[in-house]
Amino acid sequence: MNYKMIFKVLGYLLLIIAFGMIAPLIISAANNQNDLIPFAISISLTTLTGFILTKIPITKKKIKAKEGLAIVTFGWIFASLFGALPFYLSGSIPSYVDAFFETVSGFTTTGATIITDIEILPMGILFWRSFTHWIGGMGILVVAVAILPMMGAGGFHVFKAESPGPIADKIVPRIKDTAKILYVSYIIISLAEFILLLLGGMSPFESAVHTFGTLGTGGFSTRNSSIGAFNSSYIFIVISIFMIMSGANFSLYYDLYKGKWRDVIKNSELKLYLSIISISVIAITLNMNTHLYHNLFESFKHSLFQVSSIITTTGYTTFDYEQWTTFSKGILFMLMFVGGSAGSTGGSIKVIRILALIKLIKRELTKILHPRAIVSVKFGDKPVSEGTLLNISSFFMLYMMIFILGSIVISLEGIGFMGATSAVAATLGNIGPGFGFVGPTHTYADFSAFSKLLLSFFMLLGRLELFTVIALLTPKFWRTEL
Repeated sequence: MNYKMIFKVLGYLLLIIAFGMIAPLIISAANNQNDLIPFAISISLTTLTGFILTKIPITKKKIKAKEGLAIVTFGWIFASLFGALPFYLSGSIPSYVDAFFETVSGFTTTGATIITDIEILPMGILFWRSFTHWIGGMGILVVAVAILPMMGAGGFHVFKAESPGPIADKIVPRIKDTAKILYVSYIIISLAEFILLLLGGMSPFESAVHTFGTLGTGGFSTRNSSIGAFNSSYIFIVISIFMIMSGANFSLYYDLYKGKWRDVIKNSELKLYLSIISISVIAITLNMNTHLYHNLFESFKHSLFQVSSIITTTGYTTFDYEQWTTFSKGILFMLMFVGGSAGSTGGSIKVIRILALIKLIKRELTKILHPRAIVSVKFGDKPVSEGTLLNISSFFMLYMMIFILGSIVISLEGIGFMGATSAVAATLGNIGPGFGFVGPTHTYADFSAFSKLLLSFFMLLGRLELFTVIALLTPKFWRTEL
């Protein structure tokens, strides 16, 4: 294990995190608020630690798969530990465990919060809180891959470990250029939403904050009532569209730029993703039009928003969906286990894995009817290797095992079955709000410190694709050469 290289990269990562705190520092200074000094101290401590780590002399620059996994996992932990400093030092979140929970929730784009009154927070804190979504959405280490020459070819191992989905494809041959293309697409789409929200009447500050929350599929807002506080159909629709866009594979936007429209239209994952959204929206619209709203447009508007928010694991709300019928809530609960596409900023199991599992079931049924038939599973025209299929099946089983065991442990809080299961589903799937004890009008503030740390661990597991984190917990990982 090349420990020196790992810590050196982590040092550069901390410098990136410190740089990210400059914008909220400026906002705090411009508005003469009491979080200026806490941000200055946080930047100083993060910069100093990062600078010391970058000065570690290294003899071996090569980053192998093992180092890639360690850099990504510890990178997210380091980012959360130091990213929590502004919350804690400003007194916005007096408990460091709570501040860590909030920061992990931000970077992993979960959106679960322990803050009961968001609207009293200083503007710098609100900005940093949502900016962590935007940084974590595309990937904290993807920035390092894009700007650090020292990463070299080994950057692919970092990129692969952090990329959401079973297959981490390079858009172009050089991984550094791939990272740059992804971030350029991310920035352009962010600017588009920012402008449209401005046109909808949001202030520049709130437009920026909600753009971060939407593109990062995180869901932190400046209002206690989330997006519902704006009471604007225009804003509801705009954010719904951009949530759906953020839940799609970002490499498809590069394909559109290159004129590969047919490839995008024929993409099987995108088809399933949009189909699930369409069917869910229609089903909930019809159900809620009959039982609650009695207005087709109102039913459609809230249905589109909430379906888009849950399947992309954003977590924004326009209405307390706990008041919906059991049928509609059941659909939302199932969507919590679907998630966005591979290569998106969304979390949970991912549409590509759901598609693979459907095709696997179809193949097994075909084999029963035609025992001698040789049937391969394909994504489009490309056959999927048995190794990838095994990885997807293993991931699904592990995901469900963690969900069940986690729900049992969290149930010790005495919050009831729905509260425990939805808390684990919402954190493991990086969604944020759930049902019951952690519904859209509740927070995670009443959990014990142990449960908050456990749920923070689930958030990291969900964002880093389970195997990345769990591999580091096995003694064999530290002994063998990968």
